[in-house]
Amino acid sequence: MTDSPRRAPVTRAGATPDGRRRLRRALAAAAVDLFVAKGYEATTVDEIAAAAGVGRRTFFRYFDAKDDVLFANHDEIVAEMEETFAAADPDRDPVEVACAAVGLVLDSYAAELDVSLKRFTLTRTVPSLRDKEVATVDRYQRVLARYLRARFTEQGDETASLRAAVAAAAIAAANNHVLRRWLRSGGRDDIAASAAEAFALVIDAFKVQDAAPEATMVAVMTTATPLHDVIAKVNAALNES
Repeated sequence: MTDSPRRAPVTRAGATPDGRRRLRRALAAAAVDLFVAKGYEATTVDEIAAAAGVGRRTFFRYFDAKDDVLFANHDEIVAEMEETFAAADPDRDPVEVACAAVGLVLDSYAAELDVSLKRFTLTRTVPSLRDKEVATVDRYQRVLARYLRARFTEQGDETASLRAAVAAAAIAAANNHVLRRWLRSGGRDDIAASAAEAFALVIDAFKVQDAAPEATMVAVMTTATPLHDVIAKVNAALNES
């Protein structure tokens, strides 16, 4: 199947970044509707392309396979996360920055409620799509961990790699919890409020605590004081402090 003249305007729109983004999303919307109506296995790439007003060749310029189309904006979100990291204030808590970056995932789902709800249904019933979703979440987590590891290393944290991996996993878990609860509510829950609450817990858990100020104790005794009396008085003073 080749692109017909009628579809040329769509193809030309895809020549610009905004046009490519719109076309990717149009293909995703067409695919999710067909998957719900006909079933994932029964839907062909040709049908998805035709529903979006393009040809098969155009589809494969944007996606490698049929199961990629449901996560059409995945690469865009990763790029936006990287931009968030690059523009972040270096004095800002790295975990706060990472939470703000992964919040872009929630924003993308909220911006396309109908597609998000249908995709949620599909990923719960089609194993290959569920596997694709897991791989997508894993990539977000690796992007977070890479940023956090670099920042923790800059701060002189000797456990930077481990701390970054654990923090990234916690952020991803918080994000997934908020997202799934919102999807189960049919998009009726306040996703922004839920995200703020969940990310606040993560930020607090990984916040670097200021070391307690060192206390100085002065004990006045004569040189003739027996050692056991010295130890007893020091212990008593420590207990009081």
